[in-house]
Amino acid sequence: MIKINENYLKLQASYLFSEIRRRTDEFQKANPDREIIKLGIGDVTRPLPMACIEAFHRAVDEMADDATFRGYGPEQGYAFLREKIAQIDFQDRGADISSDEIFVSDGAKCDTGNIQEIFSTDIKIAIPDPVYPVYLDTNIMAGRTGAFGDGRYGGIVYLESTRQNGFIPDLPQENVDLIYLCFPNNPTGATITRSQLQTWVDFARANKALILYDAAYESFIQNAELPKSIFEIEGAREVAIEFRSFSKTAGFTGTRCAYSVVPKSCTAYTARGQAHSVHDLWFRRQSTKFNAVSYPVQRAAAAIYSDEGQAQAKILIDYYLKNASLIRKEMEALGYECAGGENSPYIWIDGKTDSWQFFDLLLEKAGVVCTPGAGFGKCGEGFIRISAFNNYENVQRAMQKIKQALG
Repeated sequence: MIKINENYLKLQASYLFSEIRRRTDEFQKANPDREIIKLGIGDVTRPLPMACIEAFHRAVDEMADDATFRGYGPEQGYAFLREKIAQIDFQDRGADISSDEIFVSDGAKCDTGNIQEIFSTDIKIAIPDPVYPVYLDTNIMAGRTGAFGDGRYGGIVYLESTRQNGFIPDLPQENVDLIYLCFPNNPTGATITRSQLQTWVDFARANKALILYDAAYESFIQNAELPKSIFEIEGAREVAIEFRSFSKTAGFTGTRCAYSVVPKSCTAYTARGQAHSVHDLWFRRQSTKFNAVSYPVQRAAAAIYSDEGQAQAKILIDYYLKNASLIRKEMEALGYECAGGENSPYIWIDGKTDSWQFFDLLLEKAGVVCTPGAGFGKCGEGFIRISAFNNYENVQRAMQKIKQALG
């Protein structure tokens, strides 16, 4: 008989954002005349930058001509995009990353979920709490965890991010092999300093561990003193992989384009201690299972790096940060303690009650969708995340409704 991967049965309830969608749809069906403002899932609402649209059109026209038509592209992505990424995102900031260490993909979610395939199933994993659910769920599916109990899975080292430590987790007190970090953080909005990140890199080097660094929200960093990449940190090339996305940077959530950075000097080991190139392993995985992002999408992504594209993308970032500033200001005025919203599009709010109860309260009384912190982990209980990704007018109206519901 055909058998299933029983690790899937360990997964608790449904995927967080699917559950939010289910509850929201049920409420809308029961209240068809109520306006619902969605500040839950981090989906953008503003159009793509015009530079990207124009590049998209030109590339589509090329696909209509025999002389310029393109079929399968290189698995790592076209050189015209990878070279721009390497130069502008890394080399111009003093990070030693070359274009052949860039892997263009259809989403950071896919990359952070797929990267675990190249590592052994018996490694010890450290995951922040609260955390973006994909990190944990994909490792559950792969069989790297024990049973679920008291809000957590056996076999996982949880890195608690709390108000007491500024939502920057402390180093593990035991040996771990694979470490997930995300800054600016999803969901807390916290950012990490260079010295704090150096501590993590030093720990990974000392323990032959590997850091998976999710920098999907780096474009929201306004403080020039904060690192945008882990590769700005000395020694990171040996022990880190970085993930980035154009989804929030330039509105590509529906267009799908991102990239991972895997340095050639990044090393992992066999059970006998033999060193192997992580870059080579990821290249093998991608060339086997992935056929590259479409040519028009990559041309649109490359346009972000033009002078016009950079300016237009900054306007988008500033727009969402204006939303974030309003949300945090209004929630603090109501007496709620908040994190994020300054170098991040997310505001992490101490709801002073059960996360899902607060979610239901805002939905039913204000018609506003947030994200319950408990869905991000045990340390998220009592918090909610509000996203700045919506139109400013909607955010103004949402905050007015929240004030009426909570005031």
